[in-house]
Amino acid sequence: MNPVDRILLVEDDPRLAEMLTEYLGQSGFRVTHAPTGRAAMDHIHSAEIDAVILDLMLPDMDGLDVCRQLRATSDVPVLMLTARGDAIDRIVGLEIGADDYLPKPFEPRELLARLRAILRRRVDVRHLDTARGSAGASASEEFLRFGRLEIDPAAHAARLDGVSCELTAYQFDLLLVLAKHAGRVLSRDALMDLLKGEPLEAFDRSIDVHMSRIRAAVEDDPKKPRRIITVRGAGYLFAKAQD
Repeated sequence: MNPVDRILLVEDDPRLAEMLTEYLGQSGFRVTHAPTGRAAMDHIHSAEIDAVILDLMLPDMDGLDVCRQLRATSDVPVLMLTARGDAIDRIVGLEIGADDYLPKPFEPRELLARLRAILRRRVDVRHLDTARGSAGASASEEFLRFGRLEIDPAAHAARLDGVSCELTAYQFDLLLVLAKHAGRVLSRDALMDLLKGEPLEAFDRSIDVHMSRIRAAVEDDPKKPRRIITVRGAGYLFAKAQD
């Protein structure tokens, strides 16, 4: 991990914000605090950041709206914080592009582990793209085609019938891992290992939400998937034979 990763903390609780700013600063991060959604969007548009820690309950706007606006222009990793008891908020957050979530109250060490995990995945993707770019012809050899679905690792893009699929960076990584192991059932633990993610129980459950979003992008009928199959009690299987 880069010791000068720049973190935008969007949190209206001044005590929590002060504690997290100090804790993350001691862990090698440069933290900027935004107490409102509007302040967060102003900072996002005016400065470079490496990750966002985003509280869903803000005084001026819903954190989900902040996430939507952010995703319209940036793929920067987003870790949501939520004190809401309803799981639907976490599901919606993941579906609109958040990379992970953490319910309040939480242990600072767990937040740090999750933050490092989403940053590490971003670094891994950049290194992978750089390696593919320097490999020249070898990049085209890794282009994957399954019927009407094309997966281009070098461009970090998936296309169905030539139309780009709307996926977050993490969702594309999940799709790519599944495609590279087409025909094999991958458990959630196996997916976490292949993605170099943190083996945390709550995040493990969010894989299901990300998978639903991937299906919405690549399946003709997400309710009757033919490309990404759930094998009950075992995991997920990416079908080799596709139309």
